Amino acid sequence: MSTILLLSLMGTFAAVALLSGAVAYTVLERQAPGRKRLHEVVAARRVAAAPPPPASLTLTDRPNRLVERIASFVPKSPVEMSKLRRRLVRAGYHSLTAAVVFSIAEFALPVVLGLPPLLLVRPPLGLLYGAVAAVLGFLLPGVLLGRLIEKRRIALTNGLPDVLDLLIVCLEAGCSLDQALVKATEELSLAYPALGEELRMLSSETRAGKPRIEAFKNLEARTKNDDVRALVAMLVQTDRFGTSVSQALRTFAEVARTKRRQRAEERAAKVGVKMVFPLVLCLFPALYVVTLGPAVVQIVNIFFGQLAGGR
Repeated sequence: MSTILLLSLMGTFAAVALLSGAVAYTVLERQAPGRKRLHEVVAARRVAAAPPPPASLTLTDRPNRLVERIASFVPKSPVEMSKLRRRLVRAGYHSLTAAVVFSIAEFALPVVLGLPPLLLVRPPLGLLYGAVAAVLGFLLPGVLLGRLIEKRRIALTNGLPDVLDLLIVCLEAGCSLDQALVKATEELSLAYPALGEELRMLSSETRAGKPRIEAFKNLEARTKNDDVRALVAMLVQTDRFGTSVSQALRTFAEVARTKRRQRAEERAAKVGVKMVFPLVLCLFPALYVVTLGPAVVQIVNIFFGQLAGGR
């Protein structure tokens, strides 16, 4: 019986291990940078080869009109909507659809989360639970949006030194600053998609005829990042005084790389403190059960044996 149980456990472990390995291999293969680049190249060729649709058959206007109609019914003032749009842009959502979805979530989640306590719990506690659930439902979209903004800010900060290194290489190879930005956007869009998107918008603004300094200031206004703000200020001073752009970028890249290394060291130093709670709550109870469990069992058996003998 023990042999059959051992074989069944080994077979279950092997099956779970093989299944997990197959799933992990499939996911990693689909997310490989080479495969992503091949998909982008194939998609770009298909778009270039496909004939443009007639103006009367384009469907892009219909969703925009529908979104605008829905946005007109959302009870938000223009000032609040503009603040919301700026926050969504900082999180990486530039369309009006994201603002409409966020506004609808702010008004729908309190109802969705507040109704079940009102219907399932008796009135004194039901009102309290419903009010708490409604407040949490109203605050939940803002909290999630704040997490997305912080995550995008960290991604921009971590990717900035690599972008600056590539810009320095392109500038020293003889490219202009605009060409270097385009090349950096093409090469680093896979590694840092958030920063690649911002640089793509920057390149689009400069190609449209907007002055370079104004385009950089728009980048600072969109990201609200301290490192990007310092970079824009440095580029403005460089353009104003006519100093070397590559030398200024090299100095700024060294400072940014040092800051990134210091942030990594800070996070590594916090790991020891953060590991205390999993150790205390998860590992130590199991360790005490394994080490002290047999002794406790023996003590209990001896105690009950003495009680039975005394009787």
